[in-house]
Amino acid sequence: MKIELTPEQRQHLKGLAHNLNPVVMIGNNGLTDAVVREIAINLDAHELIKIRVLGDEREARLAIYEQICDDLDAAPVQVIGKLLVVYRPSDKQRIVLPAAKKPRGR
Repeated sequence: MKIELTPEQRQHLKGLAHNLNPVVMIGNNGLTDAVVREIAINLDAHELIKIRVLGDEREARLAIYEQICDDLDAAPVQVIGKLLVVYRPSDKQRIVLPAAKKPRGR
């Protein structure tokens, strides 16, 4: 169950992520089970995290990004070079997202 964010919600999260430092680094071994567990623990603790991916292969980074979001039911927020920004609400919900705007009827 992937989380779908509205453009307003994604923009809000980008603003919150601006001052964050990466909490997980994905090295040359790629997305190992230990790395996935570490990402899950950090998402539970912080909801919004940055992940640094080493390696110059853009397609590989995007594939890792998609896999993280699929495996952990998280929402992709932004890719900035080698940094991935990921959001997943926790039970203690620390981040309040702006409400999704209803389309205006005419």
